[in-house]
Amino acid sequence: MINTNTLMTTNTEMSSPWTTTIIASTSLQDHDTNRMLSAQQHRIRFSDSVEAGVFIFPLSGTAFLLVDPHNLPERFEESGLTERINKFVQVHRNSFLLLYAPFNGKKEIELLALIQRRFFGCKLRVLSVRNNADIVKGMLTIAKATSKPHVDMIRNRMSLARAHIIESSPVWEMLRDML
Repeated sequence: MINTNTLMTTNTEMSSPWTTTIIASTSLQDHDTNRMLSAQQHRIRFSDSVEAGVFIFPLSGTAFLLVDPHNLPERFEESGLTERINKFVQVHRNSFLLLYAPFNGKKEIELLALIQRRFFGCKLRVLSVRNNADIVKGMLTIAKATSKPHVDMIRNRMSLARAHIIESSPVWEMLRDML
């Protein structure tokens, strides 16, 4: 029998406001995302030792590299972006690239294709974001889902759901009766 108190506790814990500390590159100090994160009560620490354009969420072990194609030269190969992404992936175990593309123009699509070809099979995950709200929402969703207390709650909810499915499934009943 599923304990409904556990489900209710889990639901209230998941809906409570979540705040965390974020380490950001000093190059992002004047970026709008910092104001948005601060408005949500997240603590932001700037560091010169963090590579330009990087946000790190220490509690979840995730890092995000923000890339704006408009800040790159016409020839991507000359921009040093591939080397920068390579270094980023080597340093951070859970690495996400935030490709800022307010519209999908030719330059954005070419850059996305280049990154996907170059880093195919790599642990890098690429998220296309259209605005600062998408950047913040994407980072916070991933960081929260992978942070220690929340990942345990998600696992508990998944095992409760699994137990419920097994208990109420006619197939499982039939299999139990056969044994």
